[in-house]
Amino acid sequence: MKKLILPLLITLLIGCQTHKSDKSDANQTAQELIGPKSLSLESDRMTPEVLWSMGRIGEVSISPDKQNLVFGITYYDLEQNKGNAELYVMSSKGESFNRITHTPGGEYNPRWRPDGKKIGFLSAEGGSMQLWEMNPDGSDRKQVSKIDGGMNGFEYSPDQKKLVYIADVKVGETVKDIYPDLPKTSGRIMNDLMYRHWDHWVDTYSHVFVADYSEKGINNSIDIMQNEAWESPLSPMGGMEQICWSPDSKSLVYTSRKKTGKQYSLSTNSDLYKYSIDEKTTSNLTSGMMGYDQNPVFSPDGRFLAWESMERDGYEADKVRLFIMDMTTFEKKNYSESFDQDAHGLIWSDDSQSVYFVSNWHALDQIYQLSPESGTIKKLTEGTHSYTSVIYAGDHLIGTRMSMSSPVELFSIDTASGTQKQISFVNRPILDQLAMGRVEERWITTSDNKQMLTWVIYPPHFDPNKRYPALLYCQGGPQSTVSQFWSYRWNFQMMAANDYIIVAPNRRGLQGFGKEWNEQISGDYGGQNMKDYLAAIDALSRESYVDAHRLGAVGASYGGFSVYWLAGNHENRFKAFIAHDGMFNLESQYLETEEMWFVNWDLGGPFWDTNNKTAQWSFANSPHKFVQNWNTPILVIHSELDYRIVASQGMQAFNAAILKGVPAEYLYFPDENHWVLKPQNGVLWQRTFFRWLDKWLK
Repeated sequence: MKKLILPLLITLLIGCQTHKSDKSDANQTAQELIGPKSLSLESDRMTPEVLWSMGRIGEVSISPDKQNLVFGITYYDLEQNKGNAELYVMSSKGESFNRITHTPGGEYNPRWRPDGKKIGFLSAEGGSMQLWEMNPDGSDRKQVSKIDGGMNGFEYSPDQKKLVYIADVKVGETVKDIYPDLPKTSGRIMNDLMYRHWDHWVDTYSHVFVADYSEKGINNSIDIMQNEAWESPLSPMGGMEQICWSPDSKSLVYTSRKKTGKQYSLSTNSDLYKYSIDEKTTSNLTSGMMGYDQNPVFSPDGRFLAWESMERDGYEADKVRLFIMDMTTFEKKNYSESFDQDAHGLIWSDDSQSVYFVSNWHALDQIYQLSPESGTIKKLTEGTHSYTSVIYAGDHLIGTRMSMSSPVELFSIDTASGTQKQISFVNRPILDQLAMGRVEERWITTSDNKQMLTWVIYPPHFDPNKRYPALLYCQGGPQSTVSQFWSYRWNFQMMAANDYIIVAPNRRGLQGFGKEWNEQISGDYGGQNMKDYLAAIDALSRESYVDAHRLGAVGASYGGFSVYWLAGNHENRFKAFIAHDGMFNLESQYLETEEMWFVNWDLGGPFWDTNNKTAQWSFANSPHKFVQNWNTPILVIHSELDYRIVASQGMQAFNAAILKGVPAEYLYFPDENHWVLKPQNGVLWQRTFFRWLDKWLK
């Protein structure tokens, strides 16, 4: 999401071999080329520098014959303050893997060409991001596209005659277009909403293009969205998974929310659109379905289309249902009616008889199998972990899996038995030197006599005879499960390595515990979910190894809101707080955020609607209404490019603390968004985080 004091040399990963491509930059120095590092740690405790030295597995693509994988690994260099993604190839059975690129610019979006003879990828070598190809061993690297402004993603058509790609296009006039005699003006004129989104001003829209493809280049590009002011894929999280080719290459289906301005900001209603290549016509496949419809996947025989669907407009955390459409009759069927869980990352088996997907239940993300003919859903995997994606590999599956004790690695899963085998060991050289804290699953009784799963993470070399400070972790979202995730910022093992016991409840409002549990939080900010937090920390505080006089609470986004709220309502339980990108003043948040559907659904509506009891309850529970009770040291962290929860929210909280005479500190990043992504900023974040906690809890 660090600079090691000892010198770092680029070496081979354990079990890896390397291959220099024809275009490799052999003259680059070790400092310039960012790659795997050889580390000899002075301690078995996690540090920010060690965390940032780990390789991060990216997108994985399987060859047409299902025999090989290509995937990216990103490494970061603290001194250069940047990262670099290189591509690797390995057998889908899990043998040693080869590094096939060695460039300072990075390679992204790897794809096997349908004939299996080439690997396509995106690289900004020489300028904008363009399509390149190379042999599977990394040789014969050549640039294929020369698109003005570059592209952001691509996919070959199955017959290898076409290419679909996404690129940013300018729609409408800017101030400089209107007044060409003012070329140096920095002003903007807005006349509708959604003028900025998450971390960028909306000057362009992502559009879908179809072009003729050959090894010599791509030609005859067509913007199938006809230069309109809507986007595909959906900003800011969507990628090529929201677009798919039909197996006969005669059409493609893409995801779009064809709304603009105020209507876009109020609605989550995206649809799936089918574009005919020959006829150049577009039809809406999901008209009348009012929530998010996205991530379409054709069955290999072309008869069916599966996708992820939410039911209700304006609710971004609605249940994700698995829908399948018969493409001959256009009849749709919901296969999730009796499945009280989400379905993500759908893939088909080669015989079109099964759909595999990832779903969370009780804070664990497992792989499931749907048999469309019978309608039965079966869980394939077990264990304390979370899968993030799944790929069909013929007689087995390939999954990306993580846990609170391990970053993402590749696993092979037997489709008959569910047996799992790790096949990549990207970070073994580092993990083998680290002592990880024990992760415990504990069920705690809440104030309304419900059972709540709470993860407890203990320090390495835990001594039950000692008394440790404890941290209550408050989750964001607000509807994001505290699963077995590995974070490069909110890393539980990092916190535990600093001799804190971590208490991470799956409080009300989190997915993976059924619809009722998930939806209780909407319109109840500051309500039952806060009681859940207090139930969790109170239960752990009664343990002999927890020092009840040294408790802290930390969190980001909705977790930051939670910290601000607890600061005014904790009845002296806590001795230190840390709030990152949190909502402090809900009235200003309502008019500052850009996605109005979120605040309308979760808060119940605008604060000026005095007849709306849900909204009035929400705004009455705004953290700024309880500042008079603040008496506990608080660290506030916020970033200027966060347009979801703007930086003034953090400033208000910090200023309030100072004016109240409460010890406070403000960590501000002018160049980060809702996350902290730059290496040195990430290390500063970690150091400031633990310096603050150690000051008040140790």
